[in-house]
Amino acid sequence: MTVSAAPDESPSIEIEGDADEADVAVIDEWARTLAAGDPDAAARLFAIPSIAQNAGPPLQISDFDDARLFNASLPCGAELVRAERAGEFTIATFVLKERPGSGTCGDGTGQTAMTAFVIEDGRIAEWRRVVEARTPAPSRAT
Repeated sequence: MTVSAAPDESPSIEIEGDADEADVAVIDEWARTLAAGDPDAAARLFAIPSIAQNAGPPLQISDFDDARLFNASLPCGAELVRAERAGEFTIATFVLKERPGSGTCGDGTGQTAMTAFVIEDGRIAEWRRVVEARTPAPSRAT
């Protein structure tokens, strides 16, 4: 699928997967904005109220400040590379990278991360980290 960027950003990008293009555009804008080190702009993409769950119990996003604090707490920037439909969710796969601002991505740089999004009326209504199942690499017999 091709997603067009805003006029001041790079031209359209190709995102693998079968997710709704409008939902993918919101997710991609969120990722680009946060990767640029702008948690305020990323927060404006959240619905009020909404839910965010990175580690631990879900956080209730009740106002803009909650959304800004949540986005600022994420240490990595991310590039959207895949988006799949899963019921009401869009499961987005990102490649993590360093970003300006607080925190450091460190060993996460270059790794993948997945997030389940619910997009409603062009805003993020739910942001839930998806734990990827990792299969150990097969060992060679000696």
